Amino acid sequence: MNLYEHTIIARQDISPGQIKNIIEKYSKLIQDNKGDLVQTQEWGLLNLSYLIKKNKKGNYIHFKIKGSGDMIKELEKSERIDKNLLRYVTIKVKNFDLKENYFLKDENDEFKKSKKKIDEK
Repeated sequence: MNLYEHTIIARQDISPGQIKNIIEKYSKLIQDNKGDLVQTQEWGLLNLSYLIKKNKKGNYIHFKIKGSGDMIKELEKSERIDKNLLRYVTIKVKNFDLKENYFLKDENDEFKKSKKKIDEK
């Protein structure tokens, strides 16, 4: 079994209920194609680097998957025709980092940044 990290960017104007439906839909598709969903992370609404289909922001969803290449082909085939998605990317990795969630927003994040700037002076 290969290890994959798969990220989906959904439109900015979809509701939280629709996001849950997208997660459930693709989780079921992974399991139906004999894949193993190791972890799902919802990164939230983030700014895009450039406009994609007139959207400035996107809802990011990240999957860590064990499975075959055929399962990834079926997943991407289904995502290609989904009107709620802007982009998707799949990357084959050697191992997963399950401890760290890099896009988790911390309440003290702004405080840490300002303190770091003060300490540097």
